[in-house]
Amino acid sequence: MAITASPKAWRRTAALQGASFTIPFFLGFGLFSVVPIVLALRESVFTEKSSGLGFGPKTVEFAGLDNFLRGMADAKFWAGMGRVGLFAAISIPLIQIVSVVMALLLDAASRRVAARFRLPLLIPYMIPGIVATLIWIYLYSPDVGPLTPFFALLGIDADFYSGELIWVSIGNLMAWGAIGFNMLIVYADLQSVPREIFESARVDGASEPRIAWSIKVPMIRRSLVLTTVLSIIGTLQIFSDPMLFRSMTPETITRDFTPIMAIYDWAFAQGDFNYAAALSVILALVVGAASAVFYRLTNKAPTS
Repeated sequence: MAITASPKAWRRTAALQGASFTIPFFLGFGLFSVVPIVLALRESVFTEKSSGLGFGPKTVEFAGLDNFLRGMADAKFWAGMGRVGLFAAISIPLIQIVSVVMALLLDAASRRVAARFRLPLLIPYMIPGIVATLIWIYLYSPDVGPLTPFFALLGIDADFYSGELIWVSIGNLMAWGAIGFNMLIVYADLQSVPREIFESARVDGASEPRIAWSIKVPMIRRSLVLTTVLSIIGTLQIFSDPMLFRSMTPETITRDFTPIMAIYDWAFAQGDFNYAAALSVILALVVGAASAVFYRLTNKAPTS
């Protein structure tokens, strides 16, 4: 006589089997996220000092909060934070607006038309960031790139590496890679909204722009909050784009142009890993606080 498991035991087994698929993620998260955070916290409370006149062997001493106090008073680090914060305040809303408009246009189109455009719009996001940056550095180049001669034909002297346009150049690169990703998330959220709601609005005489603004946009508020939080986290930690641009215009992009670049310089150029770790912790707190404040403010908004 066969013994069958009870429904409760079967559900427990199924749940454990499903949870086992998350083990690789948590292993990777612990190894590449939790462990570096713990090491950074440990290194940030120590400092290296040289004996004598600086020619003797270095010793590691407990510094307490000295590295953090030094970081809080670091004018160059906070100047980079201000540059990145202003850039985020301008670029993120623009990217979000374009992403939402594109998602709304795809949602209004037929499924066949939308299927043709979804993948091409996502291709920029699929290209590795370093490769995309190198492509745009070539396009921006006044010597071999096509953009400078094109604008010259229009009578515009466009130096994409100048101090006036460098953030525009970086912002265009970020938008090129982020719009497709954000658009796809918003579009997927739109597809989950029951079509009957839109049909009822059309019967009541609502125009398509009115439906988009009053019904569709409120319905996708959660996906907008998600993509905005991800954009805040990514933008405040911008590194590879300005670092590669620095190779072309070191007089415009300094070594402490962004907070991450300042941390990288302290760690690998000046060899002060303890101070770099403290700056990393400060940056993490700023990013976490900015994301939490935005989420708290948007979470208070009334839902439709």
